This record gives sequence, C-alpha cells and structure tokens, in this order.
Amino acid sequence: MAQTNSDTTLYAKLDEFIDSLQTKQGALIPVLHKAQEIFSYLPKEVQNHVAHKLEIPSSKVYGVVTFYSYFTMTKKGKYRVSVCMGTPCFVRGADKVLAKFESELKIKAGTTSEDGMYSIDALRCVGACGLAPVVIVNGKVYGRIQDNDVEGVIKDFLAEVEA
Repeated sequence: MAQTNSDTTLYAKLDEFIDSLQTKQGALIPVLHKAQEIFSYLPKEVQNHVAHKLEIPSSKVYGVVTFYSYFTMTKKGKYRVSVCMGTPCFVRGADKVLAKFESELKIKAGTTSEDGMYSIDALRCVGACGLAPVVIVNGKVYGRIQDNDVEGVIKDFLAEVEA
C-alpha cells in the first residue's frame, strides 16, 4: 500500500516519538499506545513499522496488539464510544447503557458506522470502578452513566466539536 502525504506525516510523528526514547528495550507498549493515538488504530503496516523501528519481530508486535483489548486493528469512527463492561460497571447497568448507545447510533458494539462517524466498543475494565458505569468518548470520561443519560452524552460530545 502506497503512503500518502498524510501517512508520511503520521509515520514521521511516530518516528519522532520512538527516536526520543532513551532506550528501545521494553518500549513496545508505550510505542503502540502512541501509534494508536496517532493513527487511531494499528493496521498491519503500522505494526510492521513499529517492529522495524524497535528491531523486534513483527510477530511479537502482533502478539501484544491482539492480547490487550485496548489496542485495535480496526479503523475507528471520528467519535469513539467505549463502554466499560467490567463487573462493577455491568452490575450498575452498563449493559443497558451499551444497548442505548447501539440504539441511538444505530450500530453494534465492535463496529463503526458506514459514514465513519461513530464506533462503539465494550471494554473489559477501564480502572475507574468508583465511577461505574463508565463511558469514554474520545478520551473524555463520563462516570455514573445510566441509559437515560446516553442522549445527553451524545449531545455533549457533538457540541464540543461544533464549539
């Protein structure tokens, strides 16, 4: 796959981050976090690039990407909705919150809308149990969300972009 100018800029940002590291040893997970922040997902080409830059086998990169639920190899929407389904969140109604997001955005968890605007993911745990149920939209955390709060959350994140 040929790189576009935009891709070249994104790879340059990733390379700048990798080159700034004191050591490459043990840096795979932070580099993957940065790569996903830059590209919004980790396709095979990005994984191979990371492997080359860190001088490790591509299979090791792939193993880490597929092991941790945070990492994704699927392109996500402009608005990335993540609903925590860990035990405290689930017990407090996260399943209903997830169902409401699916209904409102007209897509299922694990998918992206055809127009590329929205994606929904169900996560195992986000480590914010005291705020259960938790929803994260493009990095912004919403705590103690109930299904009747979903429409307001959607209006909130749409309004932030328009402002």
